[in-house]
Amino acid sequence: MIITPFLVIFMIVVFVLLFLFLNTVDKRKWLTGLISLVLTPFVYFYMFYPFVNIVSNYHHQKYFDSEAWIEKPALRYEMIDSTIESDTLIGVSKEKITSLLGNYEWLTWDEDLKAHNDNKWNYALGIEPGAFNDKKECVEIIFENNKVSELRHYQEELTYETNEEK
Repeated sequence: MIITPFLVIFMIVVFVLLFLFLNTVDKRKWLTGLISLVLTPFVYFYMFYPFVNIVSNYHHQKYFDSEAWIEKPALRYEMIDSTIESDTLIGVSKEKITSLLGNYEWLTWDEDLKAHNDNKWNYALGIEPGAFNDKKECVEIIFENNKVSELRHYQEELTYETNEEK
């Protein structure tokens, strides 16, 4: 386990909260301090840490990997931030994008043309974990002269279809 400043701060917070709670049960400070000290790691790893993971939307960042992009589309959101920041795909041709990312999943609708725009490809990135997340991640790849000019990361509302709606 790596000891980080956040780990230390959170462990101290858990210890203090346990101490204050146990102090309401028994007024002997040495006993409540000793019990709090013993219980702190258990309460932290079995209650506090899982709760923080449920309510936060933190996720691991990964570098772009074409094989992982194609094989695990639900985890693409882990790669998109570093891909956009590093300009990995800027200037790449449509053929190379197809080989790296696979075929586009949908094209952007162009109101002026009243048709799909062949220069705006979209890929789903999956859903970031988190208890309060109700959006799916997507990326739009915009081409100019058959080369990538921009990547636009956006979110869409999740929609669910029932059998009756189909």
